[in-house]
Amino acid sequence: MVVDCLECIYDRLHGSNADYTQNLTREAVRNLITPIIQAALSAELPDEPFVAEDLSLADTDDDQAMASSLIRMLNDDGWLETFADRAGLVIAFRFTRAGKLFAEALWAVDKPQSRARQRNMRSCRNALSATLINVDAYDLIDAYDYAAKVISDLSDSVTYFQDMVRRLMLEASTNPWEDFLAFLDHFDKRLKIQFSADSVMLHRTAIRETLHSLRHMEQAKFDVIEQKLHDVAEFAVAEKGAGTAFDWMLDRIEDSIDSACATKQPELIRVMNSYMGRAASIVHQAMVLKGSATRHAYSATISHVATLTEEKQTAFLERLGQHIAVTNVKLLDPASFKLRETSQRRKALTVTAVPVSTYEGRLNAALERAQAGAFSLSESEVKDAIVANLRLLNGSFRLSSLPMNTAIEVLHSMQAVESVRNAQTTNVKATKLDTKLITPFYQGNDYLIEFTK
Repeated sequence: MVVDCLECIYDRLHGSNADYTQNLTREAVRNLITPIIQAALSAELPDEPFVAEDLSLADTDDDQAMASSLIRMLNDDGWLETFADRAGLVIAFRFTRAGKLFAEALWAVDKPQSRARQRNMRSCRNALSATLINVDAYDLIDAYDYAAKVISDLSDSVTYFQDMVRRLMLEASTNPWEDFLAFLDHFDKRLKIQFSADSVMLHRTAIRETLHSLRHMEQAKFDVIEQKLHDVAEFAVAEKGAGTAFDWMLDRIEDSIDSACATKQPELIRVMNSYMGRAASIVHQAMVLKGSATRHAYSATISHVATLTEEKQTAFLERLGQHIAVTNVKLLDPASFKLRETSQRRKALTVTAVPVSTYEGRLNAALERAQAGAFSLSESEVKDAIVANLRLLNGSFRLSSLPMNTAIEVLHSMQAVESVRNAQTTNVKATKLDTKLITPFYQGNDYLIEFTK
């Protein structure tokens, strides 16, 4: 009863039909919850009904007294609070902050979801693109929020299928069809979009490309966003550590998208396959049982014939034969069955010949492996080279000052900035400069790499 009253009050204050022109007075609250109390009091109760301590003193035959006690209890327990309505010169009621959050959860449980899931994936992609175009920190914060909700959306779908599996096992013997038809309707309206137009795999590449463009944006635009984040995103400033809030938010967005693709999306597919397998098995079993119900008539007929005398058996079988005279019995021709000859198996064993390994073949394979790994550098090697150059050049250097006499030195220069940003340690940082780095091998922005301490 109390839950129904809370849902009714929430719908009046914050629902789709809320009237914001008039505040909720005590009389209005009493008029809202009185029908619910009357329905609860008139319902059939158990032998020893549980009554809240605050309501036990109220007269259960007087719905008005019960409504007054319930309003007082909700106000004392922190669900509702009073405030002065200066326009109407009355005392009005509203939800407390905590009461509104819990009442909204109770109200939303019974409400059907009108939107398709996984809309946050496209919103995250659009917000990142808007950040790149408008250079606005608020768009980046929106993208961060959408990326965090992507995991929540997938988790909701996983929980939905887990509940469906549990309900399927409990209600399989009574109603195996209605839940499966409800799933097909849910899949057609929501999950089909989630696995196609709103798939995390579909937007992952575009989001990564936008994140790469944001990480390499101009220094002036970077400074504008970073300064704004310090003003409006205190949580990012507190969590960023030694780096920048801008880079921290980009890293968190990328981690959320990668987690959705690597963990939650496969988990959703696995639990959906589990439900589909069990549902198909139960539906197949129900169809077999329904079909076998007609075949039981033959066993019952044989058992009945065995209990009859010879004369009654003949009369019964003659009557039965008139009903099943349309049945035709066909036998397979034994000549149509042919055994497989053993010579066919022996031919299959001699088709493939073992290849002969020659010296030239082994040499070519070794050369291909050497060429493939000649310019492959690990991140630890690049990081060690950066630290060595920093110690040699008094703690800081520019990329343009590095030697590029060998291919390894060129690769160290090309991968230096990425290695610094991907490193787990925070004692080295890379700052983009206004000057350009032009070499015979590649062109790009020049960076200043230095120790932070």
